[in-house]
Amino acid sequence: MKPADPRYLGAQLTEGGANFAIWAAAADAVELCLFNEVNGQLLETRFAMTHRDGPIFHGYLAGVREGQRYGYRVYGPWNPEEGWRFNPNKLLLDPYAHHVSGELVYSPEIYGHQALTGFGGGDISLKDDRDSAHFVPLGVVTRAERAEIQRLNTPWAKTIIYEAHVRGLTAQNLAIPEKERGTYKALGHPSTINYLKSLGITALELLPIHHFVTEPGIVERGRQNYWGYNALAFSAPHAPYAATDNPIAELREAVRALHEAGIEVLLDVVYNHTAEGGVGGPTLSFRGIDNKTFYRRVKGDLLDDVTGCGNTVDARRPFVMRMIMDSLHWWSETIGIDGFRFDLASALARNDFGIDTNASLFSAIAGDPILRERKLIAEPWDIAGYAMGEFPHPWREWNDHYRDSLRQFWLSNPARGFSEGVGDVASRLSGSHDVFYYRGPTSSINFITAHDGFTLGDLVSYSSKHNEANGEENHDGTDSNRSWSVGVEGPTLDPEINALRDRLIKSLLGSLLLSAGVPMITMGDEIARTQVGSNNAFSLPLNGDSTSSQAFNGGWALNWDRSERENELLETTKNLIAIRNSYLVDVAKEFFTGDLDLGTNRKDLAWFRRNGEEMNSETWHQGDRNHLAMYVDATANQALLILLNAAKHENSFILPSDKWGSSFRSIFDSASHISTFEPKILAPNEPTILPPHSLQVWLVNRG
Repeated sequence: MKPADPRYLGAQLTEGGANFAIWAAAADAVELCLFNEVNGQLLETRFAMTHRDGPIFHGYLAGVREGQRYGYRVYGPWNPEEGWRFNPNKLLLDPYAHHVSGELVYSPEIYGHQALTGFGGGDISLKDDRDSAHFVPLGVVTRAERAEIQRLNTPWAKTIIYEAHVRGLTAQNLAIPEKERGTYKALGHPSTINYLKSLGITALELLPIHHFVTEPGIVERGRQNYWGYNALAFSAPHAPYAATDNPIAELREAVRALHEAGIEVLLDVVYNHTAEGGVGGPTLSFRGIDNKTFYRRVKGDLLDDVTGCGNTVDARRPFVMRMIMDSLHWWSETIGIDGFRFDLASALARNDFGIDTNASLFSAIAGDPILRERKLIAEPWDIAGYAMGEFPHPWREWNDHYRDSLRQFWLSNPARGFSEGVGDVASRLSGSHDVFYYRGPTSSINFITAHDGFTLGDLVSYSSKHNEANGEENHDGTDSNRSWSVGVEGPTLDPEINALRDRLIKSLLGSLLLSAGVPMITMGDEIARTQVGSNNAFSLPLNGDSTSSQAFNGGWALNWDRSERENELLETTKNLIAIRNSYLVDVAKEFFTGDLDLGTNRKDLAWFRRNGEEMNSETWHQGDRNHLAMYVDATANQALLILLNAAKHENSFILPSDKWGSSFRSIFDSASHISTFEPKILAPNEPTILPPHSLQVWLVNRG
């Protein structure tokens, strides 16, 4: 092999061939392995990479073309006690691969140690000599130039996020050709875009599309990983999500179509761990290239696992940080992605002593001229620590305080004794100033549900999790759900229970969409999607897929053939988003003060009791209070009055005096059917009745 340019890692096509470069600082030698099919057989040709520039092995091969499959074999010591697990018998995927071909076969050959089965086991100290080449995915040489991107740069105050699964979003959409459903191509289909646009979504956040594989232990239980939080290649779109043999081009085109429709695309990225799992996991890429650099460890072969997935990527290491930065740049500049939600971001922010949100990776991202302009969202915890409110500008954070407080307020069921008053929920509705006091309310990503946990429909239908299908005896998933079945666990024909469940869904959606902060809706919550009580719906049957009737009945896919009830909830969500866009976007950019403005003689925020008088210090601390009135200064001549009654009985609210407005017009009522809702106009000091567990919105005119 001739020398290549070591500045560019991965496979880089040239006019006459391709440059290959891989970082392997502790390796003794590296072989590039090309794979070609001859007479139906996959044949391997090896090339010694004799050129080395410090930690980087590199070489140029003439005649290599786009589509060439390849991998690496890396030589070095096998010394598990010291953390070294080099094994050239194991073919390794290039960490910089942008296209991955083939599936992982769960065979003993994929393990660096002498595994007894395809699921591991055996003595992890003994090196295995069997060749893994025919059992592991291969990298593919690609050509993908920087995209021409129509950046929307939607302000955070105007952003409404829709968290969705690539396959689940369109798998049941009959308007899309069958072979294209559940693919990247389907994301850009007019029916998909029209649905998101009509709903009012400005940002589509996709669950992981890093190329991923299923964990061996899950396969052993007869299941497959559906969500995708098990990355094998950080910079390659998951190939099975493509309708064509070119996932990069397909995804780029879908992103372009979404941009043209005014919708940004965000990715849930999983840089905190890899699919290689713990020390007994398979050797597929990182472990065989440099086990001690890629993974955090306590000492020797003992991994420091703060992700719960067997390993933790060591973002303290300069090369690991570079790899993550290069990956983010690729998604941003080659695919056109507008932002990233970092799964278990705290795991990447750890130094030797704990979580440091100014750690090198996060400082590098915040200072990068490209990445600092993208939308950056942190999940501010890992299984060993919690750092919400600590990530610096320009980061935003998932706000689990918001989730828990709103669930507690609406679903505590006072008969069960869970009520905690209204002070905390008032803080969440007004932007969580107590958490993000120096960064502004748009630092809070507000959510009531997410992929991880109950759906909104299940939140009001189940008091306990039902995860038996995962094969872990229902031990997986959280037991702290703050959910309420309304008296019957699961579906029921009781019309009163169903009416109350729908009222609760509408009240929860109303709270979410009318709060200060950035709202995130989970796919299907707008139509009460159910996962049949699963709060950990990460897996599917091994022999099924997300387009199967079994998966659909389990709620893994969005229902496009909607019932009358689902359409009514959908229209309710659209109406609430329209109210938010009309009255709250401009006034919720900064924290409310609650102070009297001497120029306008108005308060930007006020809270009221049921008697129409402002809250005082005594009423804030009444622990059994489960109703609240929130007054928000909206426009020059109008305000919004949001009434919340979480009690199990109806409550009468007296509207504020003429000091606050000359007339009050109802524009939303969670106890009413959207198609038959009739607005009312009331004068100051008049009463309005709120049924149990309901929310009303009033437009206040000051003229």
